[in-house]
Amino acid sequence: MDDLEELAGHDVVHTAIGFHPEEPVGVATSLFSLTVRPAQQPNPRLTVARTALAIARSPHWTSCIRQFIELPSGLPCCLVAGTICVPDVENRLFQARVATVHPDGLHLLVLDLTSASAQHAEAYTNILEAVAHTALFSDPDASAPTAAGTSRILEVLL
Repeated sequence: MDDLEELAGHDVVHTAIGFHPEEPVGVATSLFSLTVRPAQQPNPRLTVARTALAIARSPHWTSCIRQFIELPSGLPCCLVAGTICVPDVENRLFQARVATVHPDGLHLLVLDLTSASAQHAEAYTNILEAVAHTALFSDPDASAPTAAGTSRILEVLL
């Protein structure tokens, strides 16, 4: 917990810890994070593709899936999910990562969901994809009301 503050030095702007029921009796935990970095080049599709490829090619990944996601915003988006092996950590971790861009094309966004409960990999992947579908980019000071949409997270849980 003390090390979460150090994530700000890695462009992480938001973190959340999840606690999920684990059968028969217990709790599984997960860590969600949102990282915002400057885009390295002007083509948003290329930015997302290169980022997803770099994630998948990390030497820590022992297996992974990659897929493009169609967001309601039409922004390019890629999901990479799989098992990672971290040095000096005995157990393997599951991680799902989504890369997309801000509509201005100047910022790359990476959403991560990480857990030691690899048996829930499919559910975590679905949850992160649902979170990506809820990403909206709007002016928080705008006075115009926004239309309420359905929750993809609720759909995954039902």
